[in-house]
Amino acid sequence: MQGPAVFIDAEIDDQAQELRKFFKKLGAEISEEKSSKGIEDDLHKIIGVCDVCFKDNTHTPDEIDAVLNSVVSIVVSIPLERGENLILSFCDKMTRAKEPNLARVCLQSLWRLFSNLEVTSPLRYHVYYHLVQVAKQVNQVKEVFTGVEQLKAQFAQCPPSNEQMQKLYRLLHDVLKDTNSELASKVMIELLGTYTAENASYAREDAMKCIVTALADPNTFLLDPLLSLKPVRFLEGELIHDLLSVFVSEKLPSYLQFYKNHKEFVNSQGLNHEQNIKKMRLLSFMQLAESNPEMTFTQLQEELQINEEEVEPFIIEVLKTKLVRARMDQRARKVHISSTMHRTFSRPQWQQLRDLLLSWKTNLTLVQDNINSVAAAQAELAQRQ
Repeated sequence: MQGPAVFIDAEIDDQAQELRKFFKKLGAEISEEKSSKGIEDDLHKIIGVCDVCFKDNTHTPDEIDAVLNSVVSIVVSIPLERGENLILSFCDKMTRAKEPNLARVCLQSLWRLFSNLEVTSPLRYHVYYHLVQVAKQVNQVKEVFTGVEQLKAQFAQCPPSNEQMQKLYRLLHDVLKDTNSELASKVMIELLGTYTAENASYAREDAMKCIVTALADPNTFLLDPLLSLKPVRFLEGELIHDLLSVFVSEKLPSYLQFYKNHKEFVNSQGLNHEQNIKKMRLLSFMQLAESNPEMTFTQLQEELQINEEEVEPFIIEVLKTKLVRARMDQRARKVHISSTMHRTFSRPQWQQLRDLLLSWKTNLTLVQDNINSVAAAQAELAQRQ
């Protein structure tokens, strides 16, 4: 996405009259004469008809871009307290271009507007919201959104309200879910984090979307943190929460039993049964690896319900995820586990981490003591000489 443009070097009144003439020639219902009420009324009428250029076939996208650039240059000159309705109207018009090349022009115009508003302006939120909408139309969401931290940094000097951020997170989740499920999951988790204990009960739909997105994402395996989110807690006792619990801590047979009992529910959530099985096999393997430093191929066949010829390809797929570090012994038909990511990280895992860190500390102390002893011995030897 390009940075701020250098706007047209002309008097605002002259720009407005040229814009009136341009849109008039395209058939818009607008006078060529400047308004007696001033530039704001001019701009109100210009923005009201500016989408007529989206129906015009006589001008190139670059020419339309120059015209919209002129509109933006006038918009940013209007004082904040009087420019809100103008900016909101312009943003709405920019979402109406249907032709992809023109929609890209609109995206660029909105980006110019966003970049040239003061960072303390609350109107930047509204422009950004429309930016995301248009970016979705032209498959360029990655140009305007790269992550939650970047998003927060953009609004650091004028944070939107909690309700505004919830609305924006919902939009981002919607535009990302089909193209970047991992980032969509992060956005939805961030959305659920905006709810408090007092209003978590109102987040039922968001919580369900969050769970489904995380389960469907082939790259999300650490699902335990979802259970601690307040809106998710309010779903306890419902099937979606039961299904999440299966993916958090159960093995493949538990999922298969759940699916047998609630097939219609799983399918109604848009979840793919075969993909669920694939994910549960990976999660089950991780859980087995926590307590089994060595596993036979036969054991894996039984635990994961796969055929003999599927074992080696499955282990290769597991290693590709980097969730487990292991070595496959094809001759002995065994797999040796070096380390694995824990599916849950509760008290036992914290205790294990504590013990490991204490062990490292002890070993480092011994190394330091040995270094000190050698240094002292060398110093004593040097004195004798």
